[in-house]
Amino acid sequence: MKESRPVVDRISEAISPILWTLGLELVDVLCVGQGPRTMLRVFIDKPGGVTVSDCERAHVALGPALDVADPFPHAYTLEVSSPGLDRPFKRIQDYRRAVGKRVSLKLKEPRAGQWRLVGTLTDVTDEAVTVTVTDSTPERAVGIELGLIAEAKLVVTW
Repeated sequence: MKESRPVVDRISEAISPILWTLGLELVDVLCVGQGPRTMLRVFIDKPGGVTVSDCERAHVALGPALDVADPFPHAYTLEVSSPGLDRPFKRIQDYRRAVGKRVSLKLKEPRAGQWRLVGTLTDVTDEAVTVTVTDSTPERAVGIELGLIAEAKLVVTW
């Protein structure tokens, strides 16, 4: 499975305004597979979460726009879905949306001997995030530069 960035960028530019008019946000576009087995996956979100109806509306609206953009010289399958609760953060907006929630940060290099921090995301700037770690007494706020984060995602508890 290989992803082609230029195609994905063109698709993102074409569909983002359409999703915006539906009250949806484009989270990610993945293009996997080759030839007629190509799968175009569009991940959408909105405040309060995405419903099956939102995915259906987006699919219906995006089909004609993608026909005009004609991103592939062959048939492909379009799939529209929610990115899921535990998806990795990819953009600064993902971090901002998670302020006040529990997150898990996997670091590129250890911080005080730890490769992973779990706590409440309390602040986000364009350069760094602050996580309040509650696994120690007393609680401590830890600032981490975005460039030092290998992976970040919400902590999902059931």
